Amino acid sequence: MEIKSTLKNSYGQILNVLYKDVESELDFEEKNISGVHMYCFCKDKLVVVYAESKGYWGPPGGGVEKGEEARDAVKREIKEETNMKVIKQRFIGIQDIFEPERTVSQTRSVCIVEPYGDFVNDPDGDVTEIKLIDPKDYKQYFDWGIVGDRLMERALEAKIQIELGLNYLV
Repeated sequence: MEIKSTLKNSYGQILNVLYKDVESELDFEEKNISGVHMYCFCKDKLVVVYAESKGYWGPPGGGVEKGEEARDAVKREIKEETNMKVIKQRFIGIQDIFEPERTVSQTRSVCIVEPYGDFVNDPDGDVTEIKLIDPKDYKQYFDWGIVGDRLMERALEAKIQIELGLNYLV
């Protein structure tokens, strides 16, 4: 599925967005991935994080470092932002955001996670709180419109497939 949408960036600009479902890394191997966002499940709860500097809740995510693969950025960002370990992951989507000077490509994935221990702090200082919520309540924390609805639908489907041992990465 492909969805065209828009979003407002931190400068107030309206940017065009193109979201596409993916099944694996092969579906975006030609792209320069600069960001990752993850729908993480700890048992039956969805993990959301509060970024105090940005003033909002959302799924964990962040930038891909130079020379880093998206799958490794997923693991690193989850550990940094939630103090959780990725047990299994699967890519479910890619989003291209068309900025005036460049196109930003970000992946969306589903992860099964478990805590290393209590959340203390994000080394970058961005995330100040995490919560485990019922997935049906996600819009109380973040609402990404039609793209977000599709992502949650895909995340819940992928979670079931991963739990059945189908199509995932470690």
